[in-house]
Amino acid sequence: MTDTDVRIDGNTLRLPGGAAVRFIRTLRLPETGTHALPPGLGEFPVRRVADYADSVPEAWRARGGVMLPVYLREALWLSFAGTEEPAALQVGVGKVCAVSGRPWSDRPARSPQNYVVLPRQRWLDGINSGKGTVSQFVAVPLGLGATVEGQVTGEEVWGGVQLQCFPLGEGALARWRRAEQERLERRRAELAARSPAHTEGYGAASAMAVPPAPSAAPMGPRGAPRPAAAMGLGVGGSMRQEVYRDDRPLADWAEQPSGRVFVHLVTPPEWRRITGEAPPPSPVDRAAYTRAGLPWFDYYDQDAQDLGPAGPLQSVKPVGDWLGDDHEPWQPPSPHQVKQLGDAPGKPVEDGDW
Repeated sequence: MTDTDVRIDGNTLRLPGGAAVRFIRTLRLPETGTHALPPGLGEFPVRRVADYADSVPEAWRARGGVMLPVYLREALWLSFAGTEEPAALQVGVGKVCAVSGRPWSDRPARSPQNYVVLPRQRWLDGINSGKGTVSQFVAVPLGLGATVEGQVTGEEVWGGVQLQCFPLGEGALARWRRAEQERLERRRAELAARSPAHTEGYGAASAMAVPPAPSAAPMGPRGAPRPAAAMGLGVGGSMRQEVYRDDRPLADWAEQPSGRVFVHLVTPPEWRRITGEAPPPSPVDRAAYTRAGLPWFDYYDQDAQDLGPAGPLQSVKPVGDWLGDDHEPWQPPSPHQVKQLGDAPGKPVEDGDW
């Protein structure tokens, strides 16, 4: 495994540096109002494009990466975990930055910020609409103009999702490690002063371990090649979620990415044709979920600063404006259902030309 390898571990993408990204099925929100975070309803299966070279479109082979199946108007969110050391992760939707609304870039940028900061950003449910909200990711086919890509650029060429990760530069990483070591030593001293008996066996190995942040809202309780039905991401309803402002100097980040991956979105019939696998069951009815009394989630980080609204993304219209109302019933959760959340196996994924 080289330093730039991206690998699949189950349905988790593991990027160089340890960042772990999962694509989570969820309930689609109404396109009016602002809502709590919807629950996770299981992971999307993820497969390497290279393993199905004889049945994927030629353009997919050229771009490399991975693929996953989504239904029309199905909602999803991205769960981030795995990394202890800071990382800057760019998230593109049809090569439009989901944070800034600007075209895809090969470098981290500010004014506007074009990345999320891990491990602080535990998940991303949609494009940055500012003021503590995001607009939910919703799958739609290319060709209608309903994707974020189509509305921002006027074209629908790429579709899918793009991920690119940057580590701290050598000097900044050394400073972070020293500061983290000092923090852990202070913590160990405080624990020893409070209860010496509880610190037995708390040696050097455990001193270097940073407790991982929760990755997201808990799961459940938060043939021959031919053209495929290409899918991209549009937007649905609004929810309360912050996209955090980076408090480091931009110069702290490496200029070159440690790894990147193109994530192709495929319709369930095409998934079955390409892989021979059954796609996941159709999305769950959101009213039935709410009637069952299962939880929704709310999250607030009082120590973090939210990014302002991303200019190009403010005018993106929800998919209902393009596809019409599907008349799916909506039953809002009762107050007791909204839970407050707290303040490398496998073969390398092949990258390509995109």
